Amino acid sequence: MKNKEKQDRRFPFWLNDNLLRRLLLPPGRLVRPYVKTGQTAADLGCGPGFFTLALAERVGPGGQVYAVDSDERAVRRVERKAAKRGLKNIETRAVSASDLSFLKDASVDFILGHGLLCSMAPRCREAALSEMKRILKPDGLAYLSVAKGPWSYVDSADWEEILKGFEVRWRKYDSFGVDHRAAVVSKLT
Repeated sequence: MKNKEKQDRRFPFWLNDNLLRRLLLPPGRLVRPYVKTGQTAADLGCGPGFFTLALAERVGPGGQVYAVDSDERAVRRVERKAAKRGLKNIETRAVSASDLSFLKDASVDFILGHGLLCSMAPRCREAALSEMKRILKPDGLAYLSVAKGPWSYVDSADWEEILKGFEVRWRKYDSFGVDHRAAVVSKLT
């Protein structure tokens, strides 16, 4: 029997954006320490925009947010939410995080990859990491997190290998009582 190639995982919108999640993990609280007014941020694997709107509010009208997801429906949902709130500093793209060719080298101050890498098929994960390193400014930061468990393509060894490609500024395991790992990283110097 042939091995089936793993496909990117998608989760229902209600799982990614609901009241309980907002109470346990307020999006503004997560991005506030890392993002300043006027900066450029990229929300990779943005889903229906749980963090995107908080990023757009944080960078303000002089900043820019790129909301990227391979699911066209998720991107359209972000666009509707942004329009409803009058946010004009969000550019959406329905593409994989493994191909961010629309972004210039060293053009992004902050990358949010919350749950992105553990949902990506292994064949695409390396390309996405390369793209993150390419678009991140020399003094930029990235918040990366991965879930643990049967729904994740990233085990502990994979996570450690991912982090070797960056300078780790902060890391945490099992925050909010959920099985996941998180780190704030920057480019290796």
